[in-house]
Amino acid sequence: MSESTDLDTVTSEPEAGTEVATRIRREKRPREASGLLSGLVGAINEAWDELRVHRTRVLLSLIGVGVAVCALTSVVGVGAIAEQAQIEQLERGSGRPATLVLGIPYNPVTGTQGDATKFAEAVATAVDRYSITYSGTVSYAQSTAQFVDGTSLIETQAVDVDYGTMHRAQLGSGQWFVDSDELRMAPAIIVSDAFFQRLGAPDLRTNPTVALLGENDVTAVVIGVMPAANYDTGLRMYILNSAWKQLATPTMIAQSYPQYEMWVPPELAAELTDLIKRDISASFGEGWQVDVNRQDYLAWEGGGDPIGPIRLVLSGISVLILLLGALGLVNISLVTVRQRIREIGIRRSFGATAGRVFFAVMMESVVATVVAGAVGVFLAVLIVQSPLVRDFVASGLSDVPAFPVEAALLGLGAATAVGALAGLLPALVAVRVKVIDAIRY
Repeated sequence: MSESTDLDTVTSEPEAGTEVATRIRREKRPREASGLLSGLVGAINEAWDELRVHRTRVLLSLIGVGVAVCALTSVVGVGAIAEQAQIEQLERGSGRPATLVLGIPYNPVTGTQGDATKFAEAVATAVDRYSITYSGTVSYAQSTAQFVDGTSLIETQAVDVDYGTMHRAQLGSGQWFVDSDELRMAPAIIVSDAFFQRLGAPDLRTNPTVALLGENDVTAVVIGVMPAANYDTGLRMYILNSAWKQLATPTMIAQSYPQYEMWVPPELAAELTDLIKRDISASFGEGWQVDVNRQDYLAWEGGGDPIGPIRLVLSGISVLILLLGALGLVNISLVTVRQRIREIGIRRSFGATAGRVFFAVMMESVVATVVAGAVGVFLAVLIVQSPLVRDFVASGLSDVPAFPVEAALLGLGAATAVGALAGLLPALVAVRVKVIDAIRY
């Protein structure tokens, strides 16, 4: 009986010891983590105290860092505005991503085009079937306008109301077409600045008119003027398709080569291209060729991005600014550490470890550059969001981009990285200081 009791006691003692060891390890881990955290906080506080003591030196050394971070962040922010301006310019010409263009079916065997009315019905069915919100017909032709000093040919573009949204139509004055313009007895037109000046630049509030000559002469009302451009000096106008059909002769309509445009989600563009081509081909039968192509800027060069070169240039400028800021800070930090060799030696003699000295010297640089980076980012936000800067970089934006968050994060990240890199070499120098030599320094 006693042997059994002794055996149980011996067996339970290792188990109890294991439980105690496990409990000690579990309690030790929070203490270790707490020690690391307190050490980090202590190093940051120590670095901040050193910065306060040497605030004049720090202020002078960090001006360059703050300016560099401000410039870096500003470049990224201004680049976002310039990129948006370039995108909107491209979308005015080719449509927003993804814009599909459909031409009238063609029969290569007979050499004839399909019936325009039948094609319009097939397109309308596809638009309704796939719930496409924005679509319309675009036709290019010439019409004749009667001015005070005679008649002139006008480059005419017949569109639908949705064209303005699909192509980010921008006007110098007036307004784009609305649905109610379809019901006008006198058709509404939007003219180029050269056309407007030919009319004598009247006040749009007076509803200026011009006579358009065709199969049925009409008096059109000018409701908008396209912005003046150095490269655009011709007589041009936009008119709604409904009004164009009343004005033009059948021959003019046949020679206008109408095409249909649809604005669809980019991720569905490839699938919808195949489906729409299949449906329209089925409505015409065998032997008819149906072309459905994507024309927006993201479809160029096999899906390449024409904004890429701009991003590359801006990135190169940003890296150069960052390297210049880091180089200046490294030089100043090295000079500062050499001036503090005696101080570092005294701290080592009182028990400061090499790791603590290394981390403290590095954190001085990091804390200082983070503060300078925050100031630089704040100034960059004020600069980029200034109406004067925004209008100088790209005036007339439809969608003004907000200050990019990635620019602010990049600025702070760059400041932290520069501080760490700039503090690395001085920290290594500080660690290699010998206590005896430092005290004698």
